Amino acid sequence: MTISTIDPSEVAKFEAMAAEWWDPQGKFKPLHEMNPCRLDYITSQIAAEFERDLRSPLPFAGLRILDIGCGGGLLSEPMARLGATVVGADAAPRNIPVAEIHAAQMGLTIDYRHTTAEALAEAGEQFDVVLNMEVVEHVADPLAYLTACQHLLKPGGLMLCSTLNRNAKSFAMAIVGAEYVMRWLPKGTHDWKKFITPDELYDLIRRAGLDPVDRKGMVFNPLGWSWSLSARDLSVNYVTASVKR
Repeated sequence: MTISTIDPSEVAKFEAMAAEWWDPQGKFKPLHEMNPCRLDYITSQIAAEFERDLRSPLPFAGLRILDIGCGGGLLSEPMARLGATVVGADAAPRNIPVAEIHAAQMGLTIDYRHTTAEALAEAGEQFDVVLNMEVVEHVADPLAYLTACQHLLKPGGLMLCSTLNRNAKSFAMAIVGAEYVMRWLPKGTHDWKKFITPDELYDLIRRAGLDPVDRKGMVFNPLGWSWSLSARDLSVNYVTASVKR
């Protein structure tokens, strides 16, 4: 029997926004703006771990990558363009046709599935890389979810996991600023109590059976209206890399 860590109320939020995934001025505008920064971290970590040259035509050829919580495919598509075999999985069923249609329009072959990390793990699926971006703060049981992600990795596999820190600054920026002042996101998109500090996430990752190897902040500069990676500032958005030994 598969135990699900899915929180139905969280899935419903994103399902209601499904059709807007590829509108850079829509409800996912912040994600579109953050995406180059996320991709910079993701591609550099995968290239370093698997000794790939990002200047080559298809640097991720031969790698099987899972994008869990794939949404409309904002990360799945770049991974496919870099040569990886990509499975995009999401618990919100309406996200999948949105992602499939956009991939077809782009001429990309991506295996999109309405499923969960737990179901994939129970089916014995294995991946070189698991992209686990902005999902862990939406699940009902973070440890059980991260343990399922660990089971999905081959030995030597890499998990990249991003989330939001839990402090006064993240409440001010991710809740008050993003949802109420700027209205980038619908009110109630995030539950601040579910945010996870970097040390808490490292502890959860270790308890799930993975070795954390890196973490960086993703910092928004309102003056330049840009995102950048920071080794020091993990106060709001941050991303981690961990390895299955």
